[in-house]
Amino acid sequence: MVQLKALAFDAFGTLFDVHAIDELCASFFPDVGVALSRRWRQKQLEYTWLRSLMGQYVSFEQVTDEALRYAAASFGLVLTPTVHNHLLQAYQTLRSFPEVPSVLQKLARRYALVVLSNGTAAQLQTLLQRSNLESYFAAVLSAEQVQVFKPHPRVYALAEAALQLPRGEIGFVSANGWDVAGAAAYGYWTFWVNRYGRPDETLGFSAAAVGQSLVDLEQALQT
Repeated sequence: MVQLKALAFDAFGTLFDVHAIDELCASFFPDVGVALSRRWRQKQLEYTWLRSLMGQYVSFEQVTDEALRYAAASFGLVLTPTVHNHLLQAYQTLRSFPEVPSVLQKLARRYALVVLSNGTAAQLQTLLQRSNLESYFAAVLSAEQVQVFKPHPRVYALAEAALQLPRGEIGFVSANGWDVAGAAAYGYWTFWVNRYGRPDETLGFSAAAVGQSLVDLEQALQT
């Protein structure tokens, strides 16, 4: 059995379904909505990496805005202020994946749980409260505390400091393969929620265990 005392969870794509935005984008732009949503998400991630490398931190909300503007321009779309605001607000109302509440309820009985995300603390608190998940977490840890984004080691170190545990007793859970690689490189036991059957990153830092949903995490922790 994996000997852990705490688990840190990524938020976007792990606890909350970012692809739910596909439907909203499609309602405004039927021909390219889904493609717009996916490009927006990819550019959002790319901008966090680029800003970290450049030493030019801004909030995750601003990164999300910048990425949306790029994605829209790449399809030749003009966003009215109303549409622009609707799309940005969608990140404040993301739904949790169906299995999340029940799995967290079980895990919170055995482990100290924290959120460890690129999102701002205010953004994360809003999402957790809307989904009635806030009571399961001992802390909400945001990249804004260290002014750099994952996969920088300073972000992963936030969990170690907040939990006051050695990294070998902390597990990290994410649906993003690059995020798993960053946490594994830092020294955490890692679980990859590979919801979409993607190949492993070839960075030399693979997940300790892989599953299709958080339900599989429960089993992985018992082996």
